Amino acid sequence: MSSILIIARKEFRDDFRNRWTIAMAVLFAVLALSISYFGGAAAGKIGFTSFDATLASLTTLAAFVIPLIGLLIAYDMVVGEQDNGTLLLVLSYPISRVELVAGKFVGHCSALATATLVGFGVAVVIIQIMQPEARTTAAWLNMGNFVLSASMLGASFVALASVISVMTHDKARAAGLALVTWLGTVIIFDLCLLAVLVFSGGNQWEQSLFPHLLYLNPIDVFRLINLTTLGSGSGNELFMGMTATHVYRPWVLYLVMSLWIVIPFALAQFLFRRKEV
Repeated sequence: MSSILIIARKEFRDDFRNRWTIAMAVLFAVLALSISYFGGAAAGKIGFTSFDATLASLTTLAAFVIPLIGLLIAYDMVVGEQDNGTLLLVLSYPISRVELVAGKFVGHCSALATATLVGFGVAVVIIQIMQPEARTTAAWLNMGNFVLSASMLGASFVALASVISVMTHDKARAAGLALVTWLGTVIIFDLCLLAVLVFSGGNQWEQSLFPHLLYLNPIDVFRLINLTTLGSGSGNELFMGMTATHVYRPWVLYLVMSLWIVIPFALAQFLFRRKEV
């Protein structure tokens, strides 16, 4: 355990040293405040909108940005060491391959979670200072739910990045697979589901199957965790209408999100133990 913590501390410091984490926190804060203040510009309104509408917009924003950042900071966790010629040296130390991957995974997840908490947290504090009606217990609970689920979303993509990193032999290929993974999960997966519904006419069998297919994408699970708690009237009527035939329980959604972290991480460990270096 001490070896894992040492490696995690090093990766955490490195993420701050190369300004990735600081840039992420600033980006999250700026985007969150911009969405909150200019979210109603299309309707001719400028100013802080309702907190639920802001949180729904932040969920959409985080669903695009956090997976990309999680992949970018972790896709080279192993293949980068191999490209630099330091992997054999690292493995010559009294640490196992399991500890090496686990330490890097924990370090990157901690850095991403810190950026998420600081960036969105600062934005929410400013929003609530400027918008007194949003200072409610429900608002803080919804924000806590958002930060926790966003951190888990980031961890799931760090885990996916670790799989990419241990199964590739050069950083260029790993970067390409990371980009394909982002495009597939963020854009292509939902487009395919919508295409099936449109071309089939949305018969009863598909309407009953569709809500369960969303479990196959961690981004959709993240959306469900947050948007189902907000309900309708927060700018998410389309998504709510698509899932109206099914009741999602929060503990089930968090369990599925946890599996999206554990299973890819376990797969990365399995592949790295069998990898020749």
